[in-house]
Amino acid sequence: MKLIGIGFGSMVAAQRVLAIVEPDSAPIKRVIQEARDRGMLIDASYGRKTKAVILMDTDHVILSALTPDVLGARWGEKQEEQKDV
Repeated sequence: MKLIGIGFGSMVAAQRVLAIVEPDSAPIKRVIQEARDRGMLIDASYGRKTKAVILMDTDHVILSALTPDVLGARWGEKQEEQKDV
């Protein structure tokens, strides 16, 4: 299982990531609130400003203080490593 670092020592399973999006739009804010209400929200931003929202195939929603660009680059690196193996 390949893991992606999402900041502050936290990691998620790379193959479980559906999307990495910015938290600014109203629909994403609704997704965050609905996940919070269902108990499926994981706040991995450690009190910092949320810059990325990670949507998982398990219906979990994860908040990260890293930008989607940084997380996407890390996810892309993991995809390249899998091709090399």
